[in-house]
Amino acid sequence: MTILITGATGFFGQAILRQLPTSSGPVRCVIRTGTKKRLGPHEHDVEVVEVDDLFAQTAAWWADILSGVDTVIHAAWYAEPGKYLTSHRNLSCLTGTLALAEGAFSAQVSRFVGIGTCFEYDFRHGYLSVDTPCGPETLYAAAKASAFLTLSNLFRGTDTAFLWARLFFLFGAGEHPDRLVPYLHRTLSAGEAAELSSGQQVRDYMDVDAAASLLVQDVRDNVVGPTNICSGKAQTVAEIATEIAESYGRKDLLVFGARPDNLVDPPVIVGVRP
Repeated sequence: MTILITGATGFFGQAILRQLPTSSGPVRCVIRTGTKKRLGPHEHDVEVVEVDDLFAQTAAWWADILSGVDTVIHAAWYAEPGKYLTSHRNLSCLTGTLALAEGAFSAQVSRFVGIGTCFEYDFRHGYLSVDTPCGPETLYAAAKASAFLTLSNLFRGTDTAFLWARLFFLFGAGEHPDRLVPYLHRTLSAGEAAELSSGQQVRDYMDVDAAASLLVQDVRDNVVGPTNICSGKAQTVAEIATEIAESYGRKDLLVFGARPDNLVDPPVIVGVRP
């Protein structure tokens, strides 16, 4: 079985590579030109296709690249912290994803796996299952939800199995340094105060490697339709921060309330596995 992965140089894509068993068969990675080093130890283990902008390629280009591929795992998307939620680059990610899917349809791949987000859901429900209505409130979430709906209809009634994996809150190796968990490790390890909001938001955090392992298992089990890649564990941000601080013996460095709470931040976002 040949697997094609997009986004393999990114935070979650790298974790997918780490979790793929060596027996899974050949892996082909479509990456941005000049980023091959980001594949790390997998650089020489996979077939690499470099392209300036994978979201600018045509369906015909993708159909050619997908020759002989059984499974597509599409993890590429624009995800720069602080910008991705409202960026217009989500539009090119959406149109590029549709071209990839059309190419996969033409190449008659056996399985197409898309990576979605918990932000597609209506957060008013708090505990989110695959049956929870969608209610995207950002351009990023709307583009992801649009991709899900379009691809669901594209592959319905075909021989291509379609899986849409909605990620919740991930942390771990390769995470952007400005995100919550690496920020806490960086400040606490340096003996500096960690300035936080009230920390009362309830979230579903999961190690990125555990999340990638869950995705690979869903692929192996031939799961189709939407699925949640989540821990199902409800924790407040304060509890998460306290756990990390305790590992350094520096709970005294946590300064809750130093930053204002976001008044539109949902109080509860927790995933429910199918």
